[in-house]
Amino acid sequence: MRRFTQLVVVFLTLALVSSLAFAQDRAFYKPTKNFWGKPDTVLTMDFSKIKKPASPKAFQQVFHFPPIRQDTTGTCWCFSGTSFLESELYRIHKKKIKLSEMYTVYWEYVEKARRYIRKKGHSAFGEGSEQDAVVNRIKQYGIVRESDYNGLLPGQKKYNHAKMFREMRDYLHYLKAHNYWDEKIALANIKMILNKYMGKPPETIEVNGQKMTPKEFAQSLDLPLNDYVTFMSLKYLPFYTKGEYKVPDNWWHSKEYYNVPLKDWYKAIKNAIKNGYSIAIGGDVSEPGHNGEADIAIVPSFDIPYKSINQDAREFRWYNHTSTDDHGIHLVGYTHYKGHDWFLIKDSSSSAYKGKFKGYFFFRDDFVKLKMLTFMVHKDAVRDLLAKFQK
Repeated sequence: MRRFTQLVVVFLTLALVSSLAFAQDRAFYKPTKNFWGKPDTVLTMDFSKIKKPASPKAFQQVFHFPPIRQDTTGTCWCFSGTSFLESELYRIHKKKIKLSEMYTVYWEYVEKARRYIRKKGHSAFGEGSEQDAVVNRIKQYGIVRESDYNGLLPGQKKYNHAKMFREMRDYLHYLKAHNYWDEKIALANIKMILNKYMGKPPETIEVNGQKMTPKEFAQSLDLPLNDYVTFMSLKYLPFYTKGEYKVPDNWWHSKEYYNVPLKDWYKAIKNAIKNGYSIAIGGDVSEPGHNGEADIAIVPSFDIPYKSINQDAREFRWYNHTSTDDHGIHLVGYTHYKGHDWFLIKDSSSSAYKGKFKGYFFFRDDFVKLKMLTFMVHKDAVRDLLAKFQK
């Protein structure tokens, strides 16, 4: 009888645990408003039951400037990539210098237009890009401080590139339709549009009483721009080889991505931030488990059980386009809480300003493993991983 009683207790305990597990993360629809303020309905869950860090102060953090909104622009790649380099400036030289995002955005548009013209319309021209483009443009055009150039016209307080982008896109489409491919004239007109909406970027700036060009200023920062490496974890390429990240925002078709298994990919992120290296990371944020009002991003159990998240689950979502190259962000902190790794994310998007901690998200380990796709970091943070690649 005692044995029977014990079995009943065990059974009921397991049933209770199982029922609680299934009760967790129930999906439901919620009325809301979209980015443009129009009525919308989203699939969501009750995030109040999620045990999460109390605030950004709960994280071991690297230096970073306070979050800045990108407003109505598709420039997350630049806000996150610039923030990453600002953190690198402090990590290496202990310098706090707020750099200009829009100086890089300006010249990125020029280079995207240049390639579009040279390829006679067979090259992507959009608002998006990848975070390593920030490094590329600084190598090419230098950089200035935000105080030197912020890309806002007199009286403007918020960014809105909608009209500017449409004007440039329509102009390039006109060139394609009429087979006009004079690069000098076309780029002069692109710059004219950019100047109209963003202002002309400075040719010289003054730093501590000394006049400098943007390239000279970039050199004075002494950032090791050749030492930043990018990683992905996708099965369309053999692991431990380099290749192309096949998304439209990789418009120049960079083949400089190191492809590694998910286990190594995630371990590299975790080790880097724990050792004081911040990370520019990007991936998919169009998910029910990504919630600005709650400041968190997780994978709900109604999507996939935590223990089932692996390389193939990640690849399946890439294959069926439910994991796409949505958004670039800056990973600036780490903590371990209630059995999970949590990462502090500095985010320039509007969704990051809906919650209590403006400009921040707390990403749980499951979300990073399943939904983040690429990251950029200093090579010293991933020496062991790079050693696995054949020279």
